[in-house]
Amino acid sequence: MKTASTLLGRPIDGLTLAERLDHAGRWIALELYSPETLPLREIAAEGASAGDCMRQLTTRGLDPAKYEFQMVRPPY
Repeated sequence: MKTASTLLGRPIDGLTLAERLDHAGRWIALELYSPETLPLREIAAEGASAGDCMRQLTTRGLDPAKYEFQMVRPPY
């Protein structure tokens, strides 16, 4: 499995098939869409659970309430 740092700042749709397979079953945080902010939908955190992602965001001074949490699905 690749380290989480290789995913941060990248769009989920930009992951390769190999990366999706490597990270399948892990959780990611994506900023919630808002017409005011128009987020780029880049991965802001990655962890074994949504709680792990929330802790990472909080550590970086970000508000987890402004993020959605998704499990990375295998590509097929």
